[in-house]
Amino acid sequence: MRERNIIICGGGTGGHLYAALSVGQKLQEKASHLRLTYVGSSRAVEKNIMEHQDVNFIPLKIEGIKGKGLKGILSLLLLPVAFTKSLAVLLSQRPSLVLGVGGYSSGPIVLLASLLRIPTLILEQNLYPGLTNKLLIPWVKMVIVSFENSLPYFKRKGIFIGNPVREEFYTLSPKKRNGKLTLLIFGGSQGSHFLNQGVLDSLHLLKKEKNNLRIFHQTGKNDFERVKKGYDENNFKEVVVSSFFFDMADYFKKSDLIISRAGATTVAELIASQKASLLVPFSKASDNHQVLNARELEKVKGAEVLLEEKFSSEIFAEKISFYLNNQEKITYMEKNLASTKKDKVAEKIAALCLVLMKNNP
Repeated sequence: MRERNIIICGGGTGGHLYAALSVGQKLQEKASHLRLTYVGSSRAVEKNIMEHQDVNFIPLKIEGIKGKGLKGILSLLLLPVAFTKSLAVLLSQRPSLVLGVGGYSSGPIVLLASLLRIPTLILEQNLYPGLTNKLLIPWVKMVIVSFENSLPYFKRKGIFIGNPVREEFYTLSPKKRNGKLTLLIFGGSQGSHFLNQGVLDSLHLLKKEKNNLRIFHQTGKNDFERVKKGYDENNFKEVVVSSFFFDMADYFKKSDLIISRAGATTVAELIASQKASLLVPFSKASDNHQVLNARELEKVKGAEVLLEEKFSSEIFAEKISFYLNNQEKITYMEKNLASTKKDKVAEKIAALCLVLMKNNP
């Protein structure tokens, strides 16, 4: 069978890339003759993730515009270069389909592919569509949404399938409680200074509970040394601190409660694995999308939301103590997430991609 090319593009955070990889894996399982090319941003965190994958990855020098102030003006100056490189990629790869998984780096490729009459579709991972996807709506054939409540934003082009995550998140079995409380703390692929600092400020209040706590903490590169030192100074023994966890599903499996931001991929992983969480949404996320994402889990009582403006070391320590002494609440939250779980998301998206290719030879 003739080899056919597909470009999967998107980036700005690691979450976009993991969605891309999940769909890409299913595409190659369904059609081994496909050749996949991934296009993302040139951020270090994305390059680091893709270096651990056996894939063809092309970084694109492009930055976000919305909410960036003066940096947004500099980002605009990068657009002509990004469009030129995107056109070169399309002409060299001659793809039969282009799939955008969100993020600003998907914009140039998807738009140019549409103008070249290459079939295109995009994923909207957040409840409320981001700027790039809103601009792309008129140009693409369809939009796959992660939340049913997103459908009105896309009218007839929207299809509710869910947000694809890595296969291993769907197969996690419920963790057995053993009296101790195991926490997984992370702030996305790049880390969260706010969350890291909030946890550090709370450690002196949690000292009395330290023998009943086990903590896995992904800090991001910048705060790694400071956070590790903070745990050491407060004499917390059962702690694993890392700038990045590559095997995140394994840490989900070992944890009772997850404390994190509310990025789209994180929320999708929580749903797929049915893990209870305390979510601290990033207050400066564009269009407040992290708060909106978190509220979707809060509605079904599958997560607790703690907004940044209400966060304090005292409140945070109180919540950890509550969950330590009321672990049945964690089990209750896990069971409530069952109503939101969507199965075989990446597989369904891959099947849709193949149909589009077949209908547009």
